[in-house]
Amino acid sequence: MDYDRMEDLDRTTGRTQAEVAGAVVATAPAPAGWSGLEPKGASFESAFVWLTRSAAILVMLVLAGICAVLLMDSLPALRTFGLSFLVSSSWNPVTVRFGALAPIYGTIVTSLIAMLIGVPLALGSALFLTELCPHRLRGILGTAIDLLAAVPSIIYGMWGLFVLAPFMATYVQPFVIEYIGPIPFIGALFQGAPYGIGIFTAGLILGLMILPFIASVSRQVFATMPPVLREAAYGVGATNWEFSLRVLIPYARSGLFGAIMLGLGRALGETMAVTFVVGNAHRIALSLFKPGTTISATLANEFTEAVGDVYLSSLLALGLILFLLTFVVLFVARSMLRRIGSKVSA
Repeated sequence: MDYDRMEDLDRTTGRTQAEVAGAVVATAPAPAGWSGLEPKGASFESAFVWLTRSAAILVMLVLAGICAVLLMDSLPALRTFGLSFLVSSSWNPVTVRFGALAPIYGTIVTSLIAMLIGVPLALGSALFLTELCPHRLRGILGTAIDLLAAVPSIIYGMWGLFVLAPFMATYVQPFVIEYIGPIPFIGALFQGAPYGIGIFTAGLILGLMILPFIASVSRQVFATMPPVLREAAYGVGATNWEFSLRVLIPYARSGLFGAIMLGLGRALGETMAVTFVVGNAHRIALSLFKPGTTISATLANEFTEAVGDVYLSSLLALGLILFLLTFVVLFVARSMLRRIGSKVSA
């Protein structure tokens, strides 16, 4: 800025400093080559806006197309069974009787077990790596946890089938059935034969799979906290527990909620790992140790074997239900995030 020129204009015209600054900028000579770049920059700006807008519209069209195809292909099953398709657990390709209740139940229960196992472990590891871990180990442990997200789901499934399921059947499930099974109410969740595979084992695998996603996002959210808040909390004598519980987590709660919803979305749609260990049985059992199935596992197992329009349409109807279930979960998450944000801003 030419301050000498500003002072000259100010003394001669009596205008304000803002008016003088605007006049100096307007009358300043353009840099070499600027006149040729301005029209080109405007055209690039217009092209960039058009390109990004087209990308957003294309994504919405693809999403609408997927929903439309699923809905149209699901109509034969929905017309045949009506609302009983949603409340029936019958699944018999021989008699052409299909109901989605058992896969829906398995999808929801395995996802809840995954969240109960994965969220505390992920948040605990994120807190440790952010606040308590020595700096020389922070990068190594953080990278190791992040690498868990790169392991293919089929590897988790094979490990669950050949390692985890036998371990559960030999050591964990017999112990739990013997000592927790007789307890009223809660014991009903842990009864039956120790198969190893089942709803609980599938939920355990899902919990391990969503852990790196939630932990990675949580660490990034914790790292955004201004240092002055951390120094102020420790300056008034807060312990690590008090700082984490009363300062860090409340500050990052909206981001943590988004990380948890990201993990829940992954758990709802996971296919291969669950298919290996869930047992693939179309039944609803109160005991978590008994085999069951999920929507994604049913699609993976039976899509290539589906014979007949109603059978194929029933599988596509399951896909539509999974699509809508995931959409509803993300919509509720966005609504809760918006509500949390409005409370914080208020």
